[in-house]
Amino acid sequence: MSVTVVSEKEFHDQIVCNYTDVIGEKLGGKVLKFSDEWFAAADNLIKPKAPIRDATRFTDAGAWYDGWETRRHNTEPADWVTFRVGVASATVVGCEVDTAFFNGNHAPAISVEAATVSSGEDEIPESAWETVIAHTECGPSQRHFFVRTDGATTAAYTHVRLKMYPDGGIARFRLYGTVVPVRPQDTSAVLDLASVKNGGVAVRYSDQHFGSADNLLLPGRGHDMSDGWETKRSREPGHVDWVVIRLGAPATVSSVVVDTAHFKGNFPQQVNIKGVSAASDAAVPAADSADWTELVGNSKTGPHQEHKFDVPASTKVYTHVLLTIIPDGGVKRVRVFGTIAQ
Repeated sequence: MSVTVVSEKEFHDQIVCNYTDVIGEKLGGKVLKFSDEWFAAADNLIKPKAPIRDATRFTDAGAWYDGWETRRHNTEPADWVTFRVGVASATVVGCEVDTAFFNGNHAPAISVEAATVSSGEDEIPESAWETVIAHTECGPSQRHFFVRTDGATTAAYTHVRLKMYPDGGIARFRLYGTVVPVRPQDTSAVLDLASVKNGGVAVRYSDQHFGSADNLLLPGRGHDMSDGWETKRSREPGHVDWVVIRLGAPATVSSVVVDTAHFKGNFPQQVNIKGVSAASDAAVPAADSADWTELVGNSKTGPHQEHKFDVPASTKVYTHVLLTIIPDGGVKRVRVFGTIAQ
């Protein structure tokens, strides 16, 4: 299994905008085990915020680092961390390894393995691991972007193991793939098809200055404004901001919820929601195109509350929805309830 090293822009355009970070803490990813975390905790690897550095800060173990750092002189080939993905299972297409502020103590190389085990099981036999990102060199204090040369396979994994050779430090680890949800057997069940747990992905957006658009699809209502989608203040008359969400499956839509939790002085004045059926993300029309079908017309919103909008009954099937906020502001979550098309 080989990988291609790509630029930040290539990774953003090809991977971040089309796939999901399936081990991120904000999605429910969890560190299960590690070989060592003497200088800095493995849990830091999946923190949602960018790493920081405080050169004046020391602990009993030594200099404080916002990342994962192990002892020197590892006698084994590699140090490692095992994670449970934050969804039922997922394919793997690529990863980001950030060695920010680790200079002279960074991980010289990494590899990534993945495994699939029964639901609820966290004991992984060694024979279950398979390489998904091959052994690849890393440099000091920089972001590395690795893409599988064969793209994402159909294999769906529940657990991941990051290895670094032989030891050192890594600040953040992001692993991208396609969510493979567990669908109910009842084909008439109403699901939130925008939820990342059901495969929803924010594929385009106008702006995400203060908070990323993928936060809209997370479970729960979050803990403060940092885990929502927030755009910068607009100064031009007629300005709007927007995000396009690929639903987890083509579906009819019965209702939409727009939640402004924690946005108390910066919620949008109005919102509207539209839908379209498109063969691919590339085929989705521009946000100002007349090809979108209105599901919810311009509707007033308020601070720190869930707004539920019923959608007129229809058999029309949608693959993507467009949330527009007028003129700008912050939204915590979007729920798009419907039934998967048969």
